[in-house]
Amino acid sequence: MKEIREPTFLVLVALADGRRHGYGIIQDVERLSNGQTTLRAGTLYATLDRLTSEGHIEEAGEEIVDGRLRRYYRLTMRGSAMLESESKQRLAVSKEALRRLSRPSGRRPRLAPGFA
Repeated sequence: MKEIREPTFLVLVALADGRRHGYGIIQDVERLSNGQTTLRAGTLYATLDRLTSEGHIEEAGEEIVDGRLRRYYRLTMRGSAMLESESKQRLAVSKEALRRLSRPSGRRPRLAPGFA
């Protein structure tokens, strides 16, 4: 399975605890990334269309709120499996990074001047 890009990963995480509408996904992605990832509507809906066509998410209802259509999405079993696999891979890499950083100071790589 190929690695998924960060915005796609965050969209899947946003949907992991239940259905959400587009604006709710945008808000949750921004919160999950501590403000580092801000999705624009065009990017979000292109991602949602792609994930839907790949079978990772599906539409989960619609409603009209303040005269505007609100469409909801949720993970499919396939999307949940992909998110779980990707999350485990990212966790393993993060653990390895922390392990390497915790080596005794005598074994740490030397930083170039100006990077201390």
